Amino acid sequence: MATAVNHAHRPNTAPPAAGSMPATRLQSIDALRGLVMVFMLLDHIRETWLLYMPVGDPVDARTVLPALFFTRITSTLCAPIFVALTGLSAYLFSRRHTLAETSDFLLRRGAFLVLLELTLVNFSWRAELPFHFVFLQVIWAIGLCMIVLAGLIHLGRGAVLLLGLAIVLGHNLLDPIAFSPDSPMFVPWAILHDRAQIDLGGVIVKFNYPILPWIGVICLGWSAGCWFADVDPALRARRLKISGLAMLAGFVVLRALNFYGDAPWFVVADSPLRTVMSFLALTKYPPSLLFLLPTLGTGLLLLIAFEKGNASRLTHWLAVMGGAPMFFYLFHLYLLRVLYLIARATWGTNHGDVFGVDSIAWVWVWFAGLLVPLYFPTRWFSDLKKRRKDIWWLKYL
Repeated sequence: MATAVNHAHRPNTAPPAAGSMPATRLQSIDALRGLVMVFMLLDHIRETWLLYMPVGDPVDARTVLPALFFTRITSTLCAPIFVALTGLSAYLFSRRHTLAETSDFLLRRGAFLVLLELTLVNFSWRAELPFHFVFLQVIWAIGLCMIVLAGLIHLGRGAVLLLGLAIVLGHNLLDPIAFSPDSPMFVPWAILHDRAQIDLGGVIVKFNYPILPWIGVICLGWSAGCWFADVDPALRARRLKISGLAMLAGFVVLRALNFYGDAPWFVVADSPLRTVMSFLALTKYPPSLLFLLPTLGTGLLLLIAFEKGNASRLTHWLAVMGGAPMFFYLFHLYLLRVLYLIARATWGTNHGDVFGVDSIAWVWVWFAGLLVPLYFPTRWFSDLKKRRKDIWWLKYL
């Protein structure tokens, strides 16, 4: 334990000695990533077939169908866990490489993700050129966070931890700050904290994922990395459990007090269900403190569950899915776009200018039907990454 702490607080000037880190990826981390990818698939199917039924942020508990609300809420785990695991994985990468090599990889991988968001990811949502809308979403946010983390890791783990805590706990204090579109601070603030859009000569750019809170999350993920390096599994499980339960308890207390961390919840007369929905309706763009506490806390508890079920078939199946996350992300987006275009060409538009299904039940049917077909190509690519270490660009996917 002391060795792990000492390593974590001094700069990596050389790779650690052989044997200080497991030679293989931690299956629990890949399994958790795989699980949130499954939830992400459900949400993107919803966006494909129920596009005519938009949900706000936070979701309006007074008007939204409960089935749609709870289908949407499953995806709240995705972005926080993706970003946190990115930081955690970066720390584990640093245990096998110098700090300079880690920083260089974060810079290159981050720039690559930003490029993907601006090109292949944006094209997958509408399949049209030239772009009239550019949505800067989760891949953009992860890429920029990696670029920022590339510099922050030189400050030391303690400083990164304090910065992460300060951002996650305190960024909602910045909510009243806003700038008009003609202000020179409008675009920088939109990138950092205030969801907004700009018109670049007929191309609308929407900053859907302001990155400041996500920088806090990736910093916390990096700081938790030492729990997975040279730490007894029982001690790691204890730390994960205490931290996860503390986050969930903190969420319940703060949400009940209703004074900080998100828009206030409310009681819906004669509807206990909608009152609960209001309590759970949290702001994602940007992620509020009360959005991050339960999602990250749940993620920590799920890591314990996957470590305990390390040999189970479900954990292995999810770990395969989580072993090639970018391949799965791009593949499922294009598959959904192709299926949508086929359906629209076959049946035409039936909800305004889009085609859509008439029931949320069909979203779940599509979800169940696509899980297995998506598993096999993802497994093939995951195996390819393990076999072909000589193909350098595979590690970016």
